[in-house]
Amino acid sequence: MLELIPNQLGFPLLSLMIFVPLAGAVILLAVRDARAARWIALLFSIAEIGLSVPLLANFDGSIAHMQFGESLPWIKDWHINYRIGVDGISVLFVGLTALLTTISIMVSWTAIQDRVREFMIAVLFLEAGMIGVFVALDLFLFYIFWEAMLIPMYLLIGVWGGPNRLYAAIKFFLYTLVGSVLMLVAILAVYFSAGGTFDVLALMNHPFGHTFQMWAFAAFFAAFAVKVPMFPFHTWLPDAHVEAPTAGSIILAGILIKMGAYGFLRFSLPFFPSAAISWTPAIMTLSVVAIIYGAYMAFAQTDFKKLIAYSSVSHMGFVTLGIFALNSQGVEGGLLQMINHGVSTGALFLAVGVIYERTHTRMIADYGGIAAKVPVYAAYLLIITLSSIGLPGTNGFVGEFTILLGAFQYKAVYAVIASLGIILGAGYMLWLYQRVAFGTVTNPHNEHLQDMNLREIAAALPLLVLVFGVGLYPNAAFQVMHASTENLIKHVQAKAALAPVAAQAANALLGQ
Repeated sequence: MLELIPNQLGFPLLSLMIFVPLAGAVILLAVRDARAARWIALLFSIAEIGLSVPLLANFDGSIAHMQFGESLPWIKDWHINYRIGVDGISVLFVGLTALLTTISIMVSWTAIQDRVREFMIAVLFLEAGMIGVFVALDLFLFYIFWEAMLIPMYLLIGVWGGPNRLYAAIKFFLYTLVGSVLMLVAILAVYFSAGGTFDVLALMNHPFGHTFQMWAFAAFFAAFAVKVPMFPFHTWLPDAHVEAPTAGSIILAGILIKMGAYGFLRFSLPFFPSAAISWTPAIMTLSVVAIIYGAYMAFAQTDFKKLIAYSSVSHMGFVTLGIFALNSQGVEGGLLQMINHGVSTGALFLAVGVIYERTHTRMIADYGGIAAKVPVYAAYLLIITLSSIGLPGTNGFVGEFTILLGAFQYKAVYAVIASLGIILGAGYMLWLYQRVAFGTVTNPHNEHLQDMNLREIAAALPLLVLVFGVGLYPNAAFQVMHASTENLIKHVQAKAALAPVAAQAANALLGQ
């Protein structure tokens, strides 16, 4: 049984990580100067990175319990508490959120010229909501943060996006809202079924009936599958990525779409284990379809950003494939690949933003031969391309390899089909790089391109360090998550076995 270990640092670290960005957003309300707004937002985001240092340094990866715990009564009549903590499944996402938010502000320094103050407020508000999602241990509190994220992301796309920004923003909002409403219904059903509690740790041990689990799992699945996004709930993603500003794309790819997979790990699997086992064959099938479909669609794209968006559909298929293999290699590989995808795809969208700011086009045909003009940019793009295709020595290889091990243990056919996705991924990414960087300069407007400046290099450097750091020493990440993932797998197996009828139904489905 998981416990909430009280915060041992003497100050409310996780609360600070939620409220420091909010404090920055409030201060920005009184600021009128755009340059000052940029610096204030950057300083508050760097402070958030500073807070993540003691979080990661003092985290004990040898235990599965929730650490840095804080619990205060909030709405007593409904048994709602302000209850937060982190374990090996969530702690790395808190650090990644802090890093990518700072990078997003840096790459927006000159790209955003209109309503700069409002833009920075939206980014800081979004950061607070994202961190809240990863640390919330009360279902009501989690839902508040989950919904709060919609508002600033809707604004980032709808106000500072491209020509079709309103269409993309409304589509993003409607897709995610429909899933969220279904999840809200399930949360209320869980609350009443469990005797009136929103406590996540208590709900993990409540013996929900198999029929209830099947329906509740489906409702949670609707919200999380849209957010991942899983095939066929993915159609909002390419539009959102294409129209979003660079910062919006980095945050969307790096953090927001991970929250669907995180929801499966934090809620769906431990709350409804027998339903999860029953749903596994269908979800594994959807995952391999997403891997192949996303890669196939990426080949057909002429827009740099849309190609990366479809590659995200493919890569997130690997994540759900690993998670629902329900073994140590698969779950840990899926969790690591969520981090890796946030690094690599966030870095790819940074690369798109850098070149778009100079050329004002995302069409791949408008580039060609730019390596001779911007060698630093070309080298950066090459490294991130190799990371995205999973070259050994980079972060992408470790996650995909571990996922394939887990999928093979579950059923070899899934691993074989997923392996085709890796081959296709190498094909479209290398073809993209060849068309962008190699050959002679095909567009006369690119003859005088400026290479990456110091600000852009500083924004990209942490991502490059993570590409090789995780690729060469993945054990640092595995040590953080291992105890929590092992506990999750044992919990799912033990809780499913407590319901003989559910176990028989699950075994019958697994044997098909």
